Amino acid sequence: MRNFRYLVLALLPGLLCLGQSAAPPVVTNPPSPVNDTQHGQPQQSIATLQQLAAKNPPAKGASRELGIAYYRTGKLIDAERAFATAMAQDPDDLESVQMRGLTLYRLGQPGAAIPFLERVRQWMPNANADANHVLGLSYMNAQRYDEARGAFAAQFRVSPDSAAAYLLTGGMLMDANLPELAAQDAHKALEISPKLPLAHFMLGEVYLYKSDVSHALDEFEQERAINPAYPAVYDRLGDVYTRTGQYQQAQEALTRAISLDVSTTGPFIQMGKVFLRRGDPESASLYLQHAAKMDPGNYITHTLLGQAYRGMGREEDAKRELDISSQIHASSQLKLQPVQ
Repeated sequence: MRNFRYLVLALLPGLLCLGQSAAPPVVTNPPSPVNDTQHGQPQQSIATLQQLAAKNPPAKGASRELGIAYYRTGKLIDAERAFATAMAQDPDDLESVQMRGLTLYRLGQPGAAIPFLERVRQWMPNANADANHVLGLSYMNAQRYDEARGAFAAQFRVSPDSAAAYLLTGGMLMDANLPELAAQDAHKALEISPKLPLAHFMLGEVYLYKSDVSHALDEFEQERAINPAYPAVYDRLGDVYTRTGQYQQAQEALTRAISLDVSTTGPFIQMGKVFLRRGDPESASLYLQHAAKMDPGNYITHTLLGQAYRGMGREEDAKRELDISSQIHASSQLKLQPVQ
């Protein structure tokens, strides 16, 4: 069995817009004789593969491998053409079918990608987690939300009409910056299963996104009652209380978040912010220094730490931290490469 080696690249547009992480690769057909070209650099492979694909008859698998080489180098239009040729030569070439669908997805043509990804799902019902994920994203881009829920349900092996399926799809919709649709799915999940963990949390996130802190607080409190060992709910409660100036309540909630999970920086950063608001830069600096050690690449941490040092009269340290923050923020600005 061979890997679908570049599936993760198909998720790149979704990752930029949705925040999704790629799942393990789907596996399919045995390797073709032209696989040896993969040991070289992609650009070097292309010339050899072009010659193999142009033979009469073409070398078996050459068009597919040429498409993969194009895909690796970002030449997506050429890749799509090569996979189309490979499919014409061998209609049962499952990897070319899926790679063509993934390429079309990356080209911003989710509607065109769907038929190919649906074929993969039909042919590989027991090994289709990745195909279903990208298919679900394609359905979402095409605003076919019920079908998206079906694809995500298949990916996670739950019933498409279950509370879990609605909650899963709601999470994908939140990542896609579609909070109103996400809220609808969260409400539907709660209709099916009123005590479902994380559904109230999702609704709280939606309200927080809309700066409706009163309703956000209510939803987070309901989540806390259902799911009291979930650290993130206390982090969000701390955020809500900070926004409303209830700093003592914020500090108590964040202390609970840290007690449950010391591996994430969010509560430490938020606690630093609370102490800054309370006029205690010394205490703020302790939490922010810890957060900076955990994640030195977070510009917000360095900004707040600079403010704390300034409040302590440590101007040189403050300048250093604010300079670091500016450098990180400038270097993190994403520069997208144009599709070739």
